[in-house]
Amino acid sequence: MSRTQRHAWLGLGGNIGDVQQAMAEALRWLHGNAEITVETVSAIYKTPPWGFEDQPWFLNCCARITTSLSPEDLLSACQEAERLGKRERTVRWGPRTIDIDIIAYQGVEQNEQRLTIPHPRATERAFVLVPLAAIAPELMLQGQTVQDGLTAIDISEIEVENPTTDWWH
Repeated sequence: MSRTQRHAWLGLGGNIGDVQQAMAEALRWLHGNAEITVETVSAIYKTPPWGFEDQPWFLNCCARITTSLSPEDLLSACQEAERLGKRERTVRWGPRTIDIDIIAYQGVEQNEQRLTIPHPRATERAFVLVPLAAIAPELMLQGQTVQDGLTAIDISEIEVENPTTDWWH
C-alpha cells in the first residue's frame, strides 16, 4: 500500500565552495530517493548574506518536490543531503557549503522543536521568496501568496546567477 504523495517546497543555498554543484548533487541525491521526486527547480539567485552579514554572498534556489515521506523524515533526508555536501554547523546563519530548508509541506502546519512548517522566517527572507515566487507564486505562506509577500521586502540586491531551471541535472 503506497503512502499519500504530497508537495513540499525546499529552499537551498550556500556560500562556500562550488555551491551550484553542491545544490545540484543534493537535488539529484534527493531525487534518487524512491519516496522523493524533484518536480520543479528555480533558477539560481545571488543574494546578500542575511543575519550574520560579514561573509560572502550566497547562491540560492527553491525546489518543489513530491514525497510520501513525513515532514520529519523529509527533514532527515535533507539533513543527510547536507551531510553528504559536507555541511558543518558552526555559526548560526554563517557560511556553509549547503543548506536545505523545508519551506512548506502541503497540508501541514506544525510548530515542533525539531521542525516548524511553514518555515517561520520564510516571508522575511528575499533569498527565499524570490526563487520561490518563480516556481510557486500562488503558494500561501502566513496568510498571503508568495508573490504578494515580495511587495513587503527589499529584493533590490538579488541577481539571477543562472537563469536556467535544468542546471541541476
